[in-house]
Amino acid sequence: MSQPLRAVLGEDQPFMREGIAAILRKAGIDVVEAVDNAVDLVRAAEEHHPDVVITDIRMPPELEADGLRAAQKIRAARPETAVIVLSQFLDASYALDLVGDDPSGVGYLLKEKVASPQILIDAVERVLARDSALDPDVIAALLGRKRPEDPLAALTPKERKVLALMAEGHSNTGISEQLFVSVAAVERHVTGIFMKLGLSQSATGQHRRVLAVLRYLGQ
Repeated sequence: MSQPLRAVLGEDQPFMREGIAAILRKAGIDVVEAVDNAVDLVRAAEEHHPDVVITDIRMPPELEADGLRAAQKIRAARPETAVIVLSQFLDASYALDLVGDDPSGVGYLLKEKVASPQILIDAVERVLARDSALDPDVIAALLGRKRPEDPLAALTPKERKVLALMAEGHSNTGISEQLFVSVAAVERHVTGIFMKLGLSQSATGQHRRVLAVLRYLGQ
């Protein structure tokens, strides 16, 4: 019999911490430790070697981006550990900082989305599969940034939808399912997007593709 997935949770608000833990346990995930500060989060990850770490972005001791820094430290020490950061604020720079040079196994969700347990569980499943799970509202904010000369203006409405789903971490198959088009059609849109935005055609792997798009949107 296979062992259940193991999670470490970091959240300084007791009600939210217990709520997230309950969602995970109901999904069959073993919450091996739940802590209320970034120092204990890093310690718990080192001690338990969980499959996934889920953390608030702002926690003690500094009540700034301590959770984000803890998540980055955990990823650096054990890249195989999937990480999801929860944020109360729509700050795209936090998501870009978390992704760094490797979007695999990384999730960034707005806390309000946790009100829908399935969104959190879907994100956990994606990061455990080494995909990325970035909040659509964060991607929309990146897409909506004003630039003096905006190459995104050259994209068709369908290409913009495909670009947003690419940035969230969806594969071509996942995009085709969401937009109800064929995989071949998605591939044509992706090729057109890369050409119009001047992105490297060598970035064909899923993670490299997401990273290329995020780097472009974050400029």
